[in-house]
Amino acid sequence: MRVIIQSHSRKRQWWLTVVIILGVWITGCDTTGTNQSGIDGDDKPNVVTTSTILTDWTKQVGGDEIELTGILKPGTDPHVYEPVPADTIALEQANLILYNGYNLEAALIKLIKSAGVNIKSFAVGEVVSPLDFEYEGKKEPDPHVWGDAKNAIAMVNAIRDQLIELSPEDKEEFTKNAAQLTAELKKLDAWIIQQIQTIPQKHRYLVTTHDAFQYYASAYGIPVAGTLIGISTEEQPSAQTVKGLADAIKKIGVPAIFAETTINPALINTVAQEAGVKLAPQELYSDSLSVPGSEADTYIKMLITNTQTVVEALGGNYQTFNPVD
Repeated sequence: MRVIIQSHSRKRQWWLTVVIILGVWITGCDTTGTNQSGIDGDDKPNVVTTSTILTDWTKQVGGDEIELTGILKPGTDPHVYEPVPADTIALEQANLILYNGYNLEAALIKLIKSAGVNIKSFAVGEVVSPLDFEYEGKKEPDPHVWGDAKNAIAMVNAIRDQLIELSPEDKEEFTKNAAQLTAELKKLDAWIIQQIQTIPQKHRYLVTTHDAFQYYASAYGIPVAGTLIGISTEEQPSAQTVKGLADAIKKIGVPAIFAETTINPALINTVAQEAGVKLAPQELYSDSLSVPGSEADTYIKMLITNTQTVVEALGGNYQTFNPVD
């Protein structure tokens, strides 16, 4: 069963209220250098992004024509991230805010909505038609839309369009940069399909810590056979859930299951031990890129790394991805 836990505790609401009030007070005391309604003179437009994935795409499309601030840092889980006063300041000073949407970064979305009526914000992930899951009898959108590289192409083009609207004089640069990135994404998409097909059919299933890979699974023909927790990483699995997943893994017969970089691997390791299968040596990247200079510090490198991890752990024949020349 796919489950999402939406936490709206009094503690979180109180903290968000403090963040919003403090941020507004700080920006109200210091009005120098803040431009909410337009871009003065030769200043570059100030763009703020939430997730590390959006930051990567926006950096590649915007290039040197924008000033870019990414709120979430590598390794940060957007589901449970609690904003700090500096986030409010960044949002208040933005000319454009780009966020994923579909409630991925719930606390930040609430903060964005309070940032000011003159600041343009855009939910990049919501240009994609979502896969749905059921929560308390209602359908909810799965926010992990970037798992499919074809969705990434649509999102990159949406970022391009938002930047062109923000700074029309840089249209040619934004268009060129987006075209280069989407060309590589198209090649990546075809490569992933080929790689997954090398996994023996009987082993072509994913078992992961949290339910973040449905788009990847649907796009590349490797069904999600089970997860320890649901869409949100705020959920805490019960002992019954752990046992049930271990039993399901035994029936499926997959040789390996997967931990994720933003979640403590202890429980999924327990599942692997109870099921008698190995935990893949490399964790999957789901909600965040890795630190600069490492194996998954861009979206494309993240999908390459994840695909290599899956293919090698499940008995496929991995071949290196050759980027666009």
